[in-house]
Amino acid sequence: MKRSVRTVALAAAAAAVTPLISASPAQADTRNPVIFVHGLSSSSSTWNTWVGKFKADGYDSSELFTWSYNWKQSNKTTASQLATKVAQVRAATGAEKVDIVTHSMGALNARWYVKFNGGTSYVDDFVSVAGVNHGTDISALCAFYTSCWEMVLGSSFLKTLNSGDETPGNVDYLALYSTCDALINPDSSAKLNGATNVSVGCIGHNSMNDNASNYTKVRDFIA
Repeated sequence: MKRSVRTVALAAAAAAVTPLISASPAQADTRNPVIFVHGLSSSSSTWNTWVGKFKADGYDSSELFTWSYNWKQSNKTTASQLATKVAQVRAATGAEKVDIVTHSMGALNARWYVKFNGGTSYVDDFVSVAGVNHGTDISALCAFYTSCWEMVLGSSFLKTLNSGDETPGNVDYLALYSTCDALINPDSSAKLNGATNVSVGCIGHNSMNDNASNYTKVRDFIA
């Protein structure tokens, strides 16, 4: 895990329970392209609000990349597809590295990509928004889908993903978690060892990546 000055500052601000101060977005010639990864039963459109906010803050469409995948398939399969997406974005933009922003189950396939598919070489900042990082008992309700089975507490997928270093490589990790997320039980599942873990208070799961305050935290982290 990479510990930059602004990462430590963000953690200190969260620990002091003080509002995070909005910073101006980085200049276009110094920032990485951003790839957004959606979660279970969702699609790229779940990021429309935040993409609009990034554009309002000076980002260009050529710096923002959403994509849709088959959320029923194994997160390992999606991780391989994400590796291809990252390669495409790097080729299109000329960027050495990308920033990845995930929601819910998206954190799992993206973390698998980073840890097992060479992503540590190509990812600068990694953001988990309400990530199901250590599983949830709710996933048992849809365990007939491979992706849901992998989110069951104690699954072999999660054991492998979380074995050893949960935040590998020279990457900065941010994990935003809610204190009343009905779809992630326990709430602590959304935290990551070695990441900057920030409680955002009581925000519903499907509002976590549509929330203006959360957006500001993410924007400032990857700036």
